[in-house]
Amino acid sequence: MSPRSHHFLVTVLTFGLLTGLPASSSAMTPEPVTGARISFGPCPEPPPPTPDGATVECGRLDVPLDHSRPDGPTLRLAVSRVRASGTPEEHRGILLVNPGGPGGRGVPYAATKRAKMPESVRRSFDVVGFDPRGVGASTPVDCGQMGGRFDHPAPEPVPTTPEAELSYLDGLRRTARDCAAAIGDVLPHISTTNTARDMDLLRAALGERRLSFLGVSYGSYLGAAYATLFPHRVDRMVLDSVVGPVGWYDFDRDQAVALLRQRDTLFDWLAEHRAAFRLGATRNEVRAHYLRTREALAARGDSFGPAEFDRLVYRALGRTERWEKLGLGLRAFAETGSDEPLRAQLPAEDAATRNFEAANRTVKCADGPGPRSGLRIVADLRWLRALDPRPVVTGMEAAVCRYWAHQPRERVAFGGPDIPPILLTQAEFDPVTPYAGARQMRRALPDSRMITLAGGYSHGVFASQRNTCVDETAAAYLVRGALPAHDLRCTGTGSGLPTPSS
Repeated sequence: MSPRSHHFLVTVLTFGLLTGLPASSSAMTPEPVTGARISFGPCPEPPPPTPDGATVECGRLDVPLDHSRPDGPTLRLAVSRVRASGTPEEHRGILLVNPGGPGGRGVPYAATKRAKMPESVRRSFDVVGFDPRGVGASTPVDCGQMGGRFDHPAPEPVPTTPEAELSYLDGLRRTARDCAAAIGDVLPHISTTNTARDMDLLRAALGERRLSFLGVSYGSYLGAAYATLFPHRVDRMVLDSVVGPVGWYDFDRDQAVALLRQRDTLFDWLAEHRAAFRLGATRNEVRAHYLRTREALAARGDSFGPAEFDRLVYRALGRTERWEKLGLGLRAFAETGSDEPLRAQLPAEDAATRNFEAANRTVKCADGPGPRSGLRIVADLRWLRALDPRPVVTGMEAAVCRYWAHQPRERVAFGGPDIPPILLTQAEFDPVTPYAGARQMRRALPDSRMITLAGGYSHGVFASQRNTCVDETAAAYLVRGALPAHDLRCTGTGSGLPTPSS
């Protein structure tokens, strides 16, 4: 889902010399020499409301474009803060938050995520958000035409003939070319590693010796990268809905497989509740309705075709709370021929959407080498089609990295003996960040613990599913440092599948 754009006014009091930060552990990395301090003030756009009436403040911080050249050009980061609501004795410092993506905005997220946090966390921490470099109000990137990504109807996203496969690869080339032309010299610097270095400068500018962090989805990947670079500057860290420590192309392919399993679960659920949705009594009957809908949309040739339909399905599969609306949209199309109930579920495409899509690919392609060849991409598409003739390949953004103008030599590194204990939270059947990858990250982070929401199918767990076991355990860790003695499995709210209201 693409975050909406908010242009927050921000100011800085002073900005001093910033030293470059090597890619080694913080045991070898000196504290940045900086006179930067953030001056917070009112946000120009009305910020999201807070449950306790707390004020949302906004500020900015300039950081080096290239951290190896601290005296060179800079980027401006937008920052937000909601002060802790407790007493001075309860105050623990800052809790920096990131919503995921890559490409998600953190400035509005500080307020929206804080609203869902347990009260003890809100009382203990100043919750701080920031738009990562290249995102939102932090020198946003844009890919222009992006290979026709915003043309509608978009081409059939699943190539089934050699000619269609060549066209698919050509679309990737055009996307890479458009991004390189529009973003220019900034292209290789919009990366996870550089964002992690920005986080450390933000920590220093806020006057904190150590950083607590909550990262969701891609934010887990970013948090793990920060902990690897700066282990001695980590206080408490919760990684939620965890991205595995693999290259982005492999992650995207694994996600596409998990989405097939999730879609079958969706079909079963729709069949189980056939009285509400009238799409059939078995998985295969529901699948037939689904495929007929997709084929009919393709035949119409209007602005909502199979590619747009797949984007809607991709968005819905990760959150079971969206399944009912999707099922009712499929039913409406079957009964009336109207695609409006489906079309209305896709967020509007605006400047924020374009920025999100551009930043997503820019970060993924800056984080490590892409697939080795176009033949590899085609082989993987054929493999997915062998698993299911109509896979959902919407999330395979990193395929474009094969043709990216800047080809990094190394991937983001994770792990190290000095990383303090970290808490991971994960839904067992989350298709967006599959469980196997979360377990890999768990093994890469020594002495970490994982809380699994048993039977959970939705993306986002802590301060998301309202599960008491997850939220209270994570809050005890953040506030008191009470790490579970071993990995936990939680049940209750958020486990299982929803009951349709209709």
